[in-house]
Amino acid sequence: MKLFLLTALTMCAFAANSILNRLAIDSGASDPTGFAIVRVLAGAVVLATLVLARGGHLPLRSRRRIVGAGSLTLYMIGFSIAYLTLDAGLGALILFGTVQISMFSIGALTGATPTARQVAGAGVALAGLAYVLWPSDSVQVDLNGAALMVAAGIGWALYSIAGRSETNPLEGTAANFIVALPLTALAMLATGGVWQMNGAGYLLAVLSGGVTSGLGYALWYRVLPQLAPSVAAVVQLSVPVIAILGGVAFLGEVAETRLIIGTVLVLGGIALAVLRRQKG
Repeated sequence: MKLFLLTALTMCAFAANSILNRLAIDSGASDPTGFAIVRVLAGAVVLATLVLARGGHLPLRSRRRIVGAGSLTLYMIGFSIAYLTLDAGLGALILFGTVQISMFSIGALTGATPTARQVAGAGVALAGLAYVLWPSDSVQVDLNGAALMVAAGIGWALYSIAGRSETNPLEGTAANFIVALPLTALAMLATGGVWQMNGAGYLLAVLSGGVTSGLGYALWYRVLPQLAPSVAAVVQLSVPVIAILGGVAFLGEVAETRLIIGTVLVLGGIALAVLRRQKG
């Protein structure tokens, strides 16, 4: 039960990131470049402060930073730039579909082959997610945006896999954010991004980086060693649905029948993949 609650809390933190990003960008309070950089900076400051206050150390030179910080940077860059040309729903579908496929593949290559039940559950959950997010009008996909979102999905999958071997979740996450900060800033600015933020934009980016990203990612590293790669992949399919429900609750968006049906499919698929069949 404790693992379930921690995992659910982590998924809610991930969904909150989406809501905060939508609030900042859609309202014009921030541009994607500024939001991404401040988000990583806030996460680095909050996590480093917590580590040092607890008497810990920051393993910046560990070999784990190659994959941890590198994949985090790839995710941040791909995610931020892709949403300039992709519809939010289709972008989320590409992102989490890529995460699921990547984590299933990496798990299979490392000996953690998903069971038929997990594959079936993942298929049901992905179908529900597609039903909720797929545009109702004619689909026009920007290939560059789609490629960037695929890269972001691969980056997040690698980041999640790397977390399974992190000995100290808080210290490892703090080090990842610190190393990823200059890489993310240079890459975002080099792509021609502009920094335009007001006070609300800075506040939303700090909340996203310091709380729902920094602490949320540290919690993710805390629960990952207890989850099979396939299970970790499937449960993340709940994030877009939670974000949409959060939009209904906090942003005044409308809960359509399509959302309700898709939510049932996603949660049912996750339950099928995660819950073990009881032997009677």
